[in-house]
Amino acid sequence: MIREKISDDPRINAREKDAFDIFNIQHYVGPNPYLSTAAIVFDFDLTGDLEPLAIEDYVTEISKFCPQLKDKQYESYGHLLAETIMEVGKLQMNLHPKEWSVTSCKNHQRIAVETIHARTTKAVIYFVWDWWEAITQNDDFPVHKKFKFLQEMFRASVYGGPTVYSLFRTATQKGIPVFYLWDEGLMQYGYGKKLVRGVATTFDRDSHLDSDFTTRKDDCKDFLYTLGFPVPKGDIVSTFRGALDAADIVGYPVAVKPVVGHKGIGVTANVQNGDELEHAFNRALKAIPETQPVNIIVERSYTGADFRLLCVNGKFVAATERRPAWVNGDGNSTISELITKENSKPERLDTPTSPMGKIQVDEAMEMFLDEQNLTMDSVIEADKTIYLRKVANLSAGGVSIDATATVHPDNIILAQDIAQHFRMVCMGIDVITETLAESWKSGNFAILEINAAPGIFMHLNPAFGESVDVPSFIIETFFKNANEARIPIITFNRISMKELEETIDHILLKYPGWTVGAVCRQGVFVNRSKKVMHKNYNTNVQSLLRNPKLDLLIAEYCEDILESDGMFYQGSNIIVLDNPTATEKTLVQNAYEDATIVEKQGDDISIRREGWIENYQLRSGEPFTPVYLKQIGTIL
Repeated sequence: MIREKISDDPRINAREKDAFDIFNIQHYVGPNPYLSTAAIVFDFDLTGDLEPLAIEDYVTEISKFCPQLKDKQYESYGHLLAETIMEVGKLQMNLHPKEWSVTSCKNHQRIAVETIHARTTKAVIYFVWDWWEAITQNDDFPVHKKFKFLQEMFRASVYGGPTVYSLFRTATQKGIPVFYLWDEGLMQYGYGKKLVRGVATTFDRDSHLDSDFTTRKDDCKDFLYTLGFPVPKGDIVSTFRGALDAADIVGYPVAVKPVVGHKGIGVTANVQNGDELEHAFNRALKAIPETQPVNIIVERSYTGADFRLLCVNGKFVAATERRPAWVNGDGNSTISELITKENSKPERLDTPTSPMGKIQVDEAMEMFLDEQNLTMDSVIEADKTIYLRKVANLSAGGVSIDATATVHPDNIILAQDIAQHFRMVCMGIDVITETLAESWKSGNFAILEINAAPGIFMHLNPAFGESVDVPSFIIETFFKNANEARIPIITFNRISMKELEETIDHILLKYPGWTVGAVCRQGVFVNRSKKVMHKNYNTNVQSLLRNPKLDLLIAEYCEDILESDGMFYQGSNIIVLDNPTATEKTLVQNAYEDATIVEKQGDDISIRREGWIENYQLRSGEPFTPVYLKQIGTIL
């Protein structure tokens, strides 16, 4: 077992009597000298102020929470620390980062761990450090309480929504470039002219007119009715008196919902009488933004189950039944206690990868219990099931059940016929019926609404039933493979402004209609037009790659930038190295398999591509520029 050498340098972050020190924490937005991914990199050392325990003692304690780390051998404290951080960093959400490294430096170790959300990863690092110090000093440490805080931190991040994370992970696993645009609040998939931007399941390829139209439930309902699709009979009202009159005409039970809305907010189904109608009307009223007029739909409420039919690019891909939250009695516990017990289950963690959310207790739930002559304090007899809501809202604790394989062909055709009338990548059609296995033509089938921003994790990870890989259907709508998401990228370790301009001219001479983006330490260009340069180098690179007209990128990544920030993008088609340092040689690790590597060492030239190597020497005074320009021409 290797014991790290204790540095003679003073502690930087360690507290009095700490056994370990963590310092020089650095966030890299992409490939860097330590990992091929975005990473948090930090230095690790023993302080010498407090003798650490044996590595086996830490493994024993840590494996009580992270059993995956048990029965393994660790080369050093640093290796155990890195693996502990990676395991904790999954946050019991099955997050996908897996890369890490430990590098021995003169007086310490440098540890790199892959990251999705830098703030959460840094918090994980400090969590593990504090945990280790508590183990060393035999102090109590609230592991579960602090771990829950980490989960909540990621959950609140831009990547923490189930739909966003599932798309992000799927794109990453397929090699599709994906990153968050902080100023716009959007995800970007792909580079340059290949890019697609979006928020969750809405994308810039969607018709925003069509998306807005689906939120106007009255107009959308009339449109579907005109096309001959089955929609409930109803009316639009603005007062409770009007709601009563509409309900009398339609006949109870009725459903009540705001005209402008989404995600089931303000919707109440199966309203049986005037008292319930008043509550439902007020609930819908609260859901209407102050800037919108009071327009509330009162329509016939159908009996049956709540289903979501999902279409991607106009094609049916999945169906899910959504049931309201329920609890099963045990003869001793109150409904409140049963809910608490149910919410403690791992599958109800309410994370980006958990199949169910927490059961939410609110006025609507208490009113529905009252209709059943129950309260939160009622004790339910053993094995009796009590449903807690009328509406199967997954965000309030509802349960998803995959129904894809059961859907009758007529219902698939119905969904696809509806989808053809909307220019939207992803579209949910909410229907109510006894079963999707019977044709909608047999009756008792109603379209409740069209959802232009449907959640998809219920299909990928349902509470019951088979998984449907909806994220892949969506990503493959834009990109059949990673190459379709990328534009050519040429990376230099150093290039002068003059050489950069010559390279741009060389490319534009061959492809005069192209838009070429280029960045070096001295400037940013789009073709030969010089642009404003941001003080953060990678921001310049991102700005070019988010240009929807960009055909090709040229970027300089010298040692200083690689060491301080890392690279923004992953993958280069051509890498040109001019007397590179050891750090700059790591650029080769970011090359595609079929990339061309042109390297100059003194007057010696090496050209590598797909296993072929060509070596020769420059003549006295022969410039390097024509060598790589020839290779660029060959690749393009």
